[in-house]
Amino acid sequence: MNVIALVLATMLQPGDSARHDRTQLVVTGNPISVWGDWDHHAKALVGDSDLISTLGLEPGPFAFGGTLRIENQTNSAAAVFVGADYFGFEGARGTVFLNGPTFGGVRLLADSDEVFRSGASIAFDVTFDGSELAFSINDKEIVSAPYAARRISAIGLRPQRSTMHVSELWIEGKTFELPQPLSPRYTIPVIDLDARTDLQTIVDRDEGQYLGHPTIALLEDGKTVHCVYPKGHGKGGIVYKTSSDGGRTWSERLPTPESWATSKEVPTIHRVIDPRDGTKRLIMWSGLYPARLAHSDDDGRTWSELEPMGDWGGIVIMGCLEQLKDGRYVAMFHDDGRFFTADGKNTGVFTLYQTFSSDGGLSWSAPEAIWSGSDVQLCEPGLIRSPDGNTLAMLLRENARRRNSHVMFSTDEGATWTEPRELPAALTGDRHTAVYTDDGRVFISFRDTTRQSETQGDWVAWVGTFDDIVEGREGQYRVRLKDNKHRWDCAYPGVEILPDGTIVLVTYGHWDEGQEPYILGVHLDMDELDRLWNDK
Repeated sequence: MNVIALVLATMLQPGDSARHDRTQLVVTGNPISVWGDWDHHAKALVGDSDLISTLGLEPGPFAFGGTLRIENQTNSAAAVFVGADYFGFEGARGTVFLNGPTFGGVRLLADSDEVFRSGASIAFDVTFDGSELAFSINDKEIVSAPYAARRISAIGLRPQRSTMHVSELWIEGKTFELPQPLSPRYTIPVIDLDARTDLQTIVDRDEGQYLGHPTIALLEDGKTVHCVYPKGHGKGGIVYKTSSDGGRTWSERLPTPESWATSKEVPTIHRVIDPRDGTKRLIMWSGLYPARLAHSDDDGRTWSELEPMGDWGGIVIMGCLEQLKDGRYVAMFHDDGRFFTADGKNTGVFTLYQTFSSDGGLSWSAPEAIWSGSDVQLCEPGLIRSPDGNTLAMLLRENARRRNSHVMFSTDEGATWTEPRELPAALTGDRHTAVYTDDGRVFISFRDTTRQSETQGDWVAWVGTFDDIVEGREGQYRVRLKDNKHRWDCAYPGVEILPDGTIVLVTYGHWDEGQEPYILGVHLDMDELDRLWNDK
């Protein structure tokens, strides 16, 4: 068997003095200390979503292993995870793979069929002997790497795009109890608008060209909407369009400054007002390192070049922006170590940053970290202010896909933030963008990443109240805005509300099977949505 070159690390064997007693997580298919919506069949626990240990590991030597079989293995992403590191049985290219900070990102190893027989029962273990982290399949070491002892609060299996049959699962080491995750399911009704082409407008489509990740900004006249998006997945030259009728029709692609073609990531556009003299300004960010900004002081007719805002960068700069009571603006983003500095590396630790502007968006303070962690990967913040104006809520994507989305609160205009806590499954998704409806409810658009959902991977919205968010309630109902023909790639939405109460949304997605994604707009009337909800 041609397994990749083995690294000469000595692995601890069961019973070594550095080990603790073995703790069984699954025994003959019976769940003992795991979370996950899996079924028991013929001495095996069977499931296609994450199976997570209820126990974490304190720093020190440990082992995690078991026996399993993988259905639908071909080109899946079936893997073991230990903290932020993944050990994959088969990835999209048919190989055993690694992913995570210990290995410097994704590493493709041997062809899977050179390591084990497809569909057969296999034994695996991940061991740490105090200096090296090693991964073995059927007693053959696949890889090892230097590893620093740390507290680990995320251990389990990820069947992604496959089904696993797990007969045994165990850990060895000094363990501690983990808090139980919230339910991966929601119970509120879903209104399906996928087929409502009367509500939909094509903003831009280019046969064979990926168009994605738009944001929009509505001007004070209540009808002029500006939209920016990249030609490519995140990175790519920025396309600029405008609408003079609230997003129902759109201009041709407009000329842009030369530097806009050099954008490295998702552009984001915002309307701001300079507190010094009342100048109304549009600003547009382009992320990664360094974070760059362009601005327009004539309502988008002309724009500046993209200019660095400092010696820093990050991911999805700035997905959200909010004016504070003193006239300043706060904007937020995240990074995982790769783009905050010029020579950054993936650390596996996600950090949320905020930065402030007191001159109407022309300059920004050095970013300050407000949270860091790796057990959950919180990112892509979206802000909404409470109806009384005294509380900011920050909704957060959970990128590890182990738990629901999270929320943090500030009652002092961003000076301090609460610790993050899980949201209900109904609000679990990526890139939350929120507005208030005319009657004071909250409408939030996002990509559905709920762990168990009939609309998983689709463009959806949530309707509820700010108090629902504070109290951890499910809300009133969900809306499927459009069926995405890709398992996840869609819905970085722009959301605005017009003077007549109409909600205008613009996003991208794989709306046609086998075709590149394109930009779509939707107009919604809350009275109609409520009628459809009442008919449920």
